[in-house]
Amino acid sequence: MAEIKEARVPDIGDYSDVPVIEILVAVGDTVTKDQGLVTLESDKATLEVPSPFAGVVKELKVKLGDTLSEGSVVALIEAADGAAAPAKAEAPKPAAAPTPVKTAETGARVEPVAVAAEPDKLAQREIAQENAQPAPAAAAAPRTPPVEFGADSVLPDKVPYATPAVRLFARELGVDLGQVKGSERGGRITREDVQRFVKAALAGGAPAASAAPSGGGQGLSLLPWPKVDFAKFGEVETQPLSRIKKISGANLARNWAVIPHVTQFDQADITDLEELRVQLNKEQEKAKSGVKLTMLAFLLKASAAALKQFPDFNASLDAGGENLTLKKYFHIGFAADTPNGLVVPVIRDVDKKGVLQVAQEMGELAKKARDGKLGPADMSGGCFSISSLGGIGGTAFTPIINAPEVAILGVSKSTFQPVWDGKQFVPRLTLPLSLSYDHRVIDGAAAARFTTYLAQVLADMRRVLL
Repeated sequence: MAEIKEARVPDIGDYSDVPVIEILVAVGDTVTKDQGLVTLESDKATLEVPSPFAGVVKELKVKLGDTLSEGSVVALIEAADGAAAPAKAEAPKPAAAPTPVKTAETGARVEPVAVAAEPDKLAQREIAQENAQPAPAAAAAPRTPPVEFGADSVLPDKVPYATPAVRLFARELGVDLGQVKGSERGGRITREDVQRFVKAALAGGAPAASAAPSGGGQGLSLLPWPKVDFAKFGEVETQPLSRIKKISGANLARNWAVIPHVTQFDQADITDLEELRVQLNKEQEKAKSGVKLTMLAFLLKASAAALKQFPDFNASLDAGGENLTLKKYFHIGFAADTPNGLVVPVIRDVDKKGVLQVAQEMGELAKKARDGKLGPADMSGGCFSISSLGGIGGTAFTPIINAPEVAILGVSKSTFQPVWDGKQFVPRLTLPLSLSYDHRVIDGAAAARFTTYLAQVLADMRRVLL
C-alpha cells in the first residue's frame, strides 16, 4: 500500500506564525519533489514551501490566511516511491455518501467537497464523482463534516496576494488591496496594479471605500488606527494637539494620500547672492528702515521668475483630475513656524514687488503668525509654497504639497562646498533645494528644468530682469 507522508514547513530561519497567501496545489494534484505547495509571506520576504518528495496530494492541512511555523504540516502526500500492490484482504465497506446540504441563500443542493484554497483550480474540478472507489481504511484521511458552501470560506479576501514591497507601497498610498485586481498569475497584485487603481480612484472610476478620506481620494481605504494602552509600559502624559495642528494634520494626510508626490533635489550656488544680502542689510541698518533681508525673500522673487518661465507649476488641478487652471498672478506662500504649529501666509503679486518690499511684508506676516492674528485672507490664494529649514539645519527633505497647488519648494541649510572652476577647487556657498511636485501634472524632466532655472536665477539675480 502506498505510504502517506506529511509535508512540513522546513527551516525558514527566525520566522514564525507566517501567514499563507497562496495555495499552489489542490487535492488530487501530482507533485514533483521540491515543487511549491503554498506561499508564505512575512513582513520582509515571500517564501514557498516545497514538497519534500514526489507524489499525489491527498489532503491539504492549511487554507489561505492560516499562519505556519517551522514543522507545521502543510499537506498529506501519497509518496510515489512508496506505492505497492494492495494486499488481498476483505474489501472495505463503501463509505456512506455524504448528505447534500442546501445553501443559505438559494436552497440549491450542493454536494460537500474538500475545498481547495485556490479558486481558479476549484472551478475546474468536478464537485462530486459518482461511483468513486473508496480508499482503503488504513490510508483514509479524516473527513471534515459537510459545511455550507459560501464565498467567505472559498474566496477569502482578507489576504490579498501581493509582495511585501507592494503591500508597503499600498499602505503609503492608503489603498485597500482587497479592492485591487491583480494582473499577474494567480491574481498577484503588482505595483502597477496599485498605481492604476489610484488613477482610477482619482478619476472616479474605482469603487468607493467605506472609510474613504474626506475631501477626495475615492476608493482609498485606511487601516484602523492601532489602539495601544501605553500606560501598561510606563508613565505617560496626554496632551491635546493645538487647533492649528489638528487642521493642518488633516490637510497634510489628505494631500499625501491623494497626490502622487515626487521630489527633485538640486543645489544652487548662492555665494554672490549671500554677499549681496549682507551688503544690503548693512545699508538698511544705516538707513534705519527696519527691514531685514533674509535669503527667503530672494527665494520668493526667484521662484516667481521660475513660475513665469514654467506656467504648469503656477497651476491647480481640479478634484476630478481632468482640468488644469493656469494662473496669471503670482501669489507665493511661505511656511512660518509658530508656537502653535505651522502656518502658511501668502505674499501677493511677488513678481510686481522688489525684494525689500517682499521682505517687509514677510516680516509683518510672520509677526502676525506668531501672535496668532493671521486672518483667512492672509493665508488664501497661494499659487506656490516655500518651506525653509535653512535656519535650523538638514541637507534635504520631502515637503508635502499644499493642495490645490501642484508644487512646493523645500530649502535646507546652506553649506560651503568645494567646486571645480576648471583649474582648482574653490569654496562656494551652496543651497540645497527640494522640489516636490504632483506627478499627474508635472513630469520629471520639467521638474529638473525648473530647479535648474531656479538655481541659475539664485546664482545671478539679474536674470529676474529678463
